[in-house]
Amino acid sequence: MRTLFNEFPDIHGDGFSGGFLGGAPPLFSIFFTVIALVIGGTILYAIINGIRVWSKNNAAERMTEEARVLARRTYVSGGSGDSSARTSYYITFEHADGQRTELQVKAEDYGLIVEGDRGILSYQGTRFLGFERLRPTSSEQI
Repeated sequence: MRTLFNEFPDIHGDGFSGGFLGGAPPLFSIFFTVIALVIGGTILYAIINGIRVWSKNNAAERMTEEARVLARRTYVSGGSGDSSARTSYYITFEHADGQRTELQVKAEDYGLIVEGDRGILSYQGTRFLGFERLRPTSSEQI
């Protein structure tokens, strides 16, 4: 009986028929299948998680409130061998009630916002929308 994976006859008598996995030892076939399922599952999980976060942010209320910049940080991933590095930028804001929120921001926003800045923070869920710096009062100026 011929199948998609076993369409060539075993002309060498070694158990390998030359098909995709048709003549491979069972252990190899199982190992190959498990690896393919793990890779496919990881990709599927990343897609589903991204959609979940995106829809959760869309459903969240848009917030605009006064906040102070507490800290800035970067996270660099990749960059080994011939691969390029990717940098993610984060800023921690402290709200008037003392609650803190860390949001990922674009590189352009990261470069314009400094620790200690006070301003109006706009965000939706975990999505940074903007930060408008307030001018310091005469008592805050150094």
